[in-house]
Amino acid sequence: METDWDRSAEAWLAHLGGTGDMSRRLVLDGPLRARVLRHRARTLLDVGCGDGRFCRMLGRDGVACTGLDPTERFLEAARSADPSGVYEKGVAEALPFEDGVFEAVVSYLSLIDISDARAGLAEMARVLAPGGILLIANLQGFATASQIKGRGFRTNADGSRTMTMHRYLEEHTHEAAWRGIRVINYHRPQSLYMETLLGLGLRLTWFAEPPARGAIDAVEMARADAYNHAPYLYAMEWERPA
Repeated sequence: METDWDRSAEAWLAHLGGTGDMSRRLVLDGPLRARVLRHRARTLLDVGCGDGRFCRMLGRDGVACTGLDPTERFLEAARSADPSGVYEKGVAEALPFEDGVFEAVVSYLSLIDISDARAGLAEMARVLAPGGILLIANLQGFATASQIKGRGFRTNADGSRTMTMHRYLEEHTHEAAWRGIRVINYHRPQSLYMETLLGLGLRLTWFAEPPARGAIDAVEMARADAYNHAPYLYAMEWERPA
């Protein structure tokens, strides 16, 4: 059955393929890469790898990466850009790997696309080796509860902008649409993720709300400044006890 990401893959690749957006390049790439290198992880699974951009980045650091994604068009793009890479088709809720085989697992802005987050997180913990780390980058709950892709922000009479949240404590979906991309995103309160990860016996070892850094032109600088006034991304690291 064709999914929303199957229908949106070409638009995503045309807009963001290979380079990533500001959220990735200026906010998340640096901190996530640093945590992987800090732990000297030799094997890594990227759950929801898309076109394999983060796998290629870590591959240049000598990390043996496996990318997993349910969208065949993304896997084709990943294999084309990285013919020697390992990219497999699958979903987070049923990972096609044995227990404890990866020293690091990454969910890089993929939780909002996973229909059953509890099952997905349980599977990520299952394939994690003792002493390994699970890295998660995600949208803040206030962002997913505000449907920020075009509808959450409102401009006030004085020119300032506000964001209106609703149904924060309820799990629900909404359609995110921008630049020809039209997909279903999942909102969940932060407590759901924390309670699930704690219930899996994992230990929180790092939490960050990274600022946007490294803008290279005036447009990026303006966007980074706006982002830093109200950061809508966070990252955290969970360790499976040895």
